[in-house]
Amino acid sequence: MVRFVGSFFGGIFTAITLGLLFGALSIGAIFYMYSHDLPSHESLSQYAPPTISRIYSGEGRIIDEFAQERRLFVPIEDVPELVKQAFVAAEDQNFYTHKGYDPRGMLAAFIDAVKSRGQNVRGASTITQQVMKNFLLSSDRTGERKIKEIILASRIEKTLSKDKILELYLNEIFLGQNSFGVAAAAQTYFNKALVELTPGEAAYLATLPKAPSDLHPVRNKDRALERRAYVLNRMVEDGYITREVAEAEKAQPLKTVQNGDYPAFRSALPPRDYFTDEIRRQLSGSFGEEEFFTGGLTIRATVDPELQSAAARALQQGLERYDRGRGVWRGTGKTIPADQLSGEATWREALASVEVPRDVEGWYPAVVLELGENAARIGIEGVEEDADGHFIPAEDVTWARKRLADGKLGRKATRAADLVEVGDVVLVRAVTNEDGSFKRWSLRQVPEVQGAFMAMDVNSGRVLAMQGGFSYQASVFNRTTQATRQPGSSFKPFVYAAALDSGFTPATIVVDAPIEVNTPQGLWRPKNASNKFYGPTPLRTGIEQSRNLMTVRIAEEIGMETVAGYAERFGVYDRMKPFLANSLGSQESTLFKMVAAYAMFANGGERVEPTLVDRVQDRFGKTIYRHDQRQCQECTAPTLARGEAPRIVSNRERVMDAITAYQLTSMMEGVIERGTARGINLPVPIAGKTGTTNDAKDVWFIGYSSNIAAGCYIGYDQPRTLGSSASGGGFCGPVFENFMKTAIRKYGGSKFRVPPGGYFVKIDRFTGARLPDNASGPNVVAEYFREGEDPIFGIGALVDGGFAMGANLPLFAYGETEGGGAAQAVTTATGKTKVIPKKADFGTLSSGGLY
Repeated sequence: MVRFVGSFFGGIFTAITLGLLFGALSIGAIFYMYSHDLPSHESLSQYAPPTISRIYSGEGRIIDEFAQERRLFVPIEDVPELVKQAFVAAEDQNFYTHKGYDPRGMLAAFIDAVKSRGQNVRGASTITQQVMKNFLLSSDRTGERKIKEIILASRIEKTLSKDKILELYLNEIFLGQNSFGVAAAAQTYFNKALVELTPGEAAYLATLPKAPSDLHPVRNKDRALERRAYVLNRMVEDGYITREVAEAEKAQPLKTVQNGDYPAFRSALPPRDYFTDEIRRQLSGSFGEEEFFTGGLTIRATVDPELQSAAARALQQGLERYDRGRGVWRGTGKTIPADQLSGEATWREALASVEVPRDVEGWYPAVVLELGENAARIGIEGVEEDADGHFIPAEDVTWARKRLADGKLGRKATRAADLVEVGDVVLVRAVTNEDGSFKRWSLRQVPEVQGAFMAMDVNSGRVLAMQGGFSYQASVFNRTTQATRQPGSSFKPFVYAAALDSGFTPATIVVDAPIEVNTPQGLWRPKNASNKFYGPTPLRTGIEQSRNLMTVRIAEEIGMETVAGYAERFGVYDRMKPFLANSLGSQESTLFKMVAAYAMFANGGERVEPTLVDRVQDRFGKTIYRHDQRQCQECTAPTLARGEAPRIVSNRERVMDAITAYQLTSMMEGVIERGTARGINLPVPIAGKTGTTNDAKDVWFIGYSSNIAAGCYIGYDQPRTLGSSASGGGFCGPVFENFMKTAIRKYGGSKFRVPPGGYFVKIDRFTGARLPDNASGPNVVAEYFREGEDPIFGIGALVDGGFAMGANLPLFAYGETEGGGAAQAVTTATGKTKVIPKKADFGTLSSGGLY
């Protein structure tokens, strides 16, 4: 019997032993089979996750960010212990002791799930296994993937430290709300840095890896609180926090951004605008879109936030001024159904979901709630209702007519109901009295007409402001860089620059008379804007009064190939077609290129490349792009002698002679003082040029002080006339002036620097005749000539471009501008005073000039 029992148990033992051996061999075989052709885990040591690229202002403030996955990479040494502990307690209690996989943890998780009947379910995968799944394997729920996961986890534990594995995990995991990694999630849910998190907040984040959508802090608040309590309990059990701390945290409400308890991080950033979006466009082209959106770039923008606001405001006011002058009401075209207007909470929620521009300073979305006999009661986003309500009074709508369904315009509005209906979504702003007190709410609309504005530092090329349209949220198309338009007369300075370098002087006489040119398209007869002809005229007057016929004759005289060379050298065109009509700006360019070219006039003729970015650093802080390549000789010196400053050496290319640049600038100062932009009034010297294309489809003004160049254009996106009264000086001039008032207050300005190598001579600006050094009067101007140059003054140096001048051409009186004039007393070349008659023709010409 004893032998039988021993044999029985011995057989059982043998069977068990063989079974275990067979099972071990089977498991070993399975693991051996799956251990081949696994992805390499060694690449994880060089982990570079997709992270947010951020744009900073010059003051170091974040102004925008771009990302495919919203992730902020944080090295493990910068992750607070509290955050590490919360995730280890929630996800992998034995993380610091296991070898990649945790049999005890798997068993404990199984037992907990059974005991709680599925209420306390925690993953059986270790943090290391989750890293393998997230980085190297798929998320398929299969036994095969689990085996591969365990194999890779055991391997990576031999390659990387525990802290490095935890770093990979905490920076890679998806935690909901497009947040990847704990740093981004802390910002998304609490608008806090990791070091600011409370134990309860860290515990909530630690609940999210398994199913973030099921633990939303608002939609699934009860379940989120339950899971937070579970993680806090686990932290107590593992000795990370005390029971008292856990209980105190459980008693706290779950305050989050999503519940409105904290402002969203994005709300602290300015709205995305044309400037930062253009940085995205340009750097995506330079570094590649993937690198820009995932490379964690740190980008230092050149934008001056104060000037950017001033540019947007100035352009918006200019566009709105024209739009309201047309007197047509279009509104937003958006409405809210009547059943969503019953209560304040209801209409506010409905209004918040309507897409209308919210980036125009001082403008608010609103909805028409009720129409009275004269006024309309409105509800305004972000503005509390008062006892009486908010209204659009009848006096505010009398400027407009509504376009009817048949396309015709209705009668001029006399009450609010003539323009709006109940449920209409409108834009409004507050109108104030002269003392700043509130007057009324006023209807506003995004203009049909568009435009662009840009300003840059003339010495460094740093773009300080860029507004590519009325509103970025209304239209993301950047008309500063992407819209190619005819610059019109604003191109003429390049013709004059070429002439000055070709032997002309500001006193050279050019014939202003009719021209006929045979072209393949027929006979071309260019005209001055006034449809008048002014006879022999000094070069200066030609640019001041924007004389088309003089410009064409100059271009013909020096050759369009020469003009094209200058335009290309300044970057206005990549390749300019040498057609004579292009001397008047008929070939398209962009405002971005034009302002950059004018900046080279302002800085004395040195090449300057416009840039929106000072510096770009990669995720490791290494500078991968720097705009300013000038060298600072003593910047690295530990000390400098008293009174000395570091010397900055510029190796920039010279694109035009410094004297030519000054002569051109002086002539364009005359445009402001008495020419086509004489309405501009600023406290520092300004030079510039207007531009108005055929039929006034586009109007321009580009100008500069001693340190800032800025330009504006206005026109419809689908070009059509702006009206017979439209002009660059009248439309864009005020935009430039309003902006420059802010720019000058901040950056100042001085007289334009006179380069060496020349001398001043007083000239009669009407005749080009030389005057005595003591001459004075409105006809006197001091012109700068090159040393060694022996200019011919007056009519003796007549340039006609090879065109016939015509006989008995009627001329306007001496000194008369496009707008007409009268006889006046002037100082002649001999110092005598003469009274010039009102009318003259070619019969009155003599070798001494026109008198």
